[in-house]
Amino acid sequence: MFKKILIAIVLVIAAVLIFAATRPDTFRVERTATIKAPPDRVFALINDFPSWQAWSPWEGLDPNMKRTMGATTQGKGAVYEWEGNGDVGKGRMEIVESTPPSKVGIQLDFIAPFEARNMAEFTLTPEGDATKVVWAMHGPMPYISKLMTLFMDMDKMIGKDFEAGLAKMKSVAEK
Repeated sequence: MFKKILIAIVLVIAAVLIFAATRPDTFRVERTATIKAPPDRVFALINDFPSWQAWSPWEGLDPNMKRTMGATTQGKGAVYEWEGNGDVGKGRMEIVESTPPSKVGIQLDFIAPFEARNMAEFTLTPEGDATKVVWAMHGPMPYISKLMTLFMDMDKMIGKDFEAGLAKMKSVAEK
């Protein structure tokens, strides 16, 4: 009897591992908000790393977070590094594309609690007296991440942070 149970457990584990291997090799999380402000005002909040302290959903998670800004803090080449508690981890962002007032592309490197290299993009589109903001993050999905997504929904996990950040951005930009 014990042998049959052990074989069943091994088969279930093998099935989970094989199923994880069939998951997509990349991921994309995206959220959208409409902000009653002109694109240049919204763009300035995204394209300038010190401005992130007013709206980023992760800024308030660790009051002792260490922040380091590069010599350039806005536009292409701007760098922002952070190191904090388990809620924010350690990482680095660099603006790799800055097209006023419509797009900001950011190379996003997580160092801890896990390593990952992703792209974040903010696309701004004027809509009358408002701006449609699309915040997206995409990147590779290594096998360990594929396995983890069987037990947690990355879109919901990251998406809720994007929604909170866009709501704060809306509040700041509409003042």
